[in-house]
Parts: sequence; structure tokens; C-alpha cells
Amino acid sequence: MEERGKLSINMRKILLLINCLILSVGVCGGPLMMRLYYVEGGSRIWLSSWLQTGGWPLIFIPLAILYLYRRKTEGSDAKVYFMTPRVFVAAFMLGVLTGLDDFLYSWGVSKLPVSTSSLLVAAQLAFTAVGAFFMVKVKFTSYSINAVILLTVGAVLLGVRANSDRPEGITNKAYIIGFIMTLLAAAVNGIILPCVEFIYMKAKQAITAALVLEIQMVMCFAATAFCTIGMIANKDFQAISRESKQFNLGDARYFTVIVWSAIIWQCFFAGAIGVIYCSSALMSGVLIAILLPVTELLAVVFFNEKFSSEKGIALFLSLWGFISYFYGEFKQTKKQSKLKTKSPENEMTTAQTETV
Repeated sequence: MEERGKLSINMRKILLLINCLILSVGVCGGPLMMRLYYVEGGSRIWLSSWLQTGGWPLIFIPLAILYLYRRKTEGSDAKVYFMTPRVFVAAFMLGVLTGLDDFLYSWGVSKLPVSTSSLLVAAQLAFTAVGAFFMVKVKFTSYSINAVILLTVGAVLLGVRANSDRPEGITNKAYIIGFIMTLLAAAVNGIILPCVEFIYMKAKQAITAALVLEIQMVMCFAATAFCTIGMIANKDFQAISRESKQFNLGDARYFTVIVWSAIIWQCFFAGAIGVIYCSSALMSGVLIAILLPVTELLAVVFFNEKFSSEKGIALFLSLWGFISYFYGEFKQTKKQSKLKTKSPENEMTTAQTETV
């Protein structure tokens, strides 16, 4: 596999597009599946947290494909490459932090409607931008700053009238606690994205697609282990069979929701980390924020949540931020292409060609 810095432009674009599509499935489907679990009678917060990373064994599939591809291209002498102990420890520690973030987010979603819990995305983008600036020294342009502001303001507007959307049976105290947990989850998750990019920068080994998947697997395994301890302490494993029988959609559909939740949430992690690999942590955060209006619209369709004027304005601002960010990226890429064309080496090559 090619190193991160040596990927061709076309290959990078293809991988970026694929990861964006995978991320879209996770961002839009994950919160809806989690809310479906709670709305239809589920109540185990640790189980819901566990499902966000419990699908980590699925990562073995693409890893096996990459290994078989390497054997095909390099022959029977192809080796299985693993991350260094240094990267493993960093990924594991980040995974434990992810497990904590999963718990905070699950608690928040259990008390808030999707429209309110979407405030997570707004705060997350702000923390991601700050983290990317200090940790990976990302350079902001006027377009990227404009995009961050627009996307943050647009998402925050979704929570302006959040109190009117409070689910039935949720007390003011529980609602406030859920809101606080959501904001804490935003802060933690906003730090995680630039930390992943920081690991790439300090890995001291080739950043291949296989290594990216290995990092994701270790992070998700550590997060799942963290949540498993919580499930054991809270006796969630014993409660699963009892809860499935009381589930409004029936026993079979209960486990269907459980399985698909794990699969869809794994798409979120794969997509987010993949976008960081192909681009940056900031772009991963921006894409998550851009997909917020889609999640809002789906919540309106499936859970009959109100589509207020605030949501309409948020949709407009999010689209504006989307255009601003990618227009800035387009101009930056075009500028870099011109600089490469005018470099001394290229001018010498052009002069030699003309002489011939």
C-alpha cells in the first residue's frame, strides 16, 4: 500500500469519496438507531454505549482483503504489518477516551430528542478546530474559518427551542443532565479527531490504509472493553433478554436494532478516521457538521419531530458553510498546483523539452 503522503491525487480523491459515503451512513444512521432503541423501550445506557464500537470485529474483513491484495502483488513472502508498540499504546488510550465519550453521548441521547442532541455536532466542530490548530498546526483560511462559524452557529440554532421538544416522561432535571452530558461528549469527541491525526504525524512508520484500520480496530476494542466493564457493573448482560421481551417492536426486532446499530456506528468510526487519513481532522469535523441537517430531516420523518424555522435556518447556514469550506479547498489546491508548475525543477524540465 502507498504511504499517506505518496498517494496519487486520483487515488486520494477516490478514497476520500468512499470514506465520506461511509461517514454519511454512520452520522445519519447512528443517532437515529440509538434513538429508536430508546423510543421503543430500551433503557440500558451502557449497552447503547457498547454498541457504538461493538462492531469492531468487522474491521478484520477489509484488513484480510488488504493482506490478500498484498500477497497477490508481493508474492508469498508478503508480511503482515502491524503498528509499533508506541502507536498501539496511543491508539488504546485514545480508545478508552472514546469509550467515555460513547457513554456520555448515550446518556445525552437517552434524555434528549435527536434535534437537541445534534448540539453535540456544533460543539464538536469548535473543539475539533481548536484541537487541530494547536495539535497538528492546521492552517486556517478565511473560507475555513467562515465555514466553522457558519456550521457551528447553524447547529446551535437547532437547540434554541430544544426545551419545547423535550420527550414525554423526561423531567427537567433529567433533561438538564442529558444536555450537560451531550456537551461534555462534544468536548471529548472534538479532541479525539485531531488526536488521531496527531498519531499519524508522530507514528514514525508508513501510514498505510492497513495501519489506519489497525488503529481504528485498537481504538474500538479499547472503547468496547471500557463499556463492557460498565455493562458488567450495571448488570446489563442479564437484562438484555428481559428487555428484549418488553421491547415495543418485538423480541426479534430488538436484536435487529442491536445488530444494525453496531454495524452503522462502525461506519461512523471508519468514515471519520478514513477522512482524517485522506485529508484532515478538520475536514472530518466539517463533514460531520454538514450531515447534521440530513439527520435532522430524517428525525422529522421517522420520529415526527417538528421542523421549526430554526432548523430551516440551520440547514441554510450548513449548506453555506459547506460551499465556503470546499471553495476554499478548491482555491488552495489550485494555488498549490500553480506553485508546483512554477518551481525551478519544472521550469528546467520545460526548458529542456522545448530545446529538444
